[in-house]
Amino acid sequence: MDEQLESQMSAEIQRLLTEHQRYSSRLETLTTKPYLSTEEQLEEVRLKKMKLYTKDLISAIEHRAAVTA
Repeated sequence: MDEQLESQMSAEIQRLLTEHQRYSSRLETLTTKPYLSTEEQLEEVRLKKMKLYTKDLISAIEHRAAVTA
């Protein structure tokens, strides 16, 4: 794999990890509340889906990097 592609993949993984952490942090904030409004409940569901999606993207990029290495 050439260095430019590897650098791009690394940057993308880092961006996704940052997003994943942001979602985790917000979810942690929501889970400490004793009661969630309807909007917060919807946000919680959306965040869980986005967190899973970013994790799947990270895994796909890592798998692609392993295959092309």
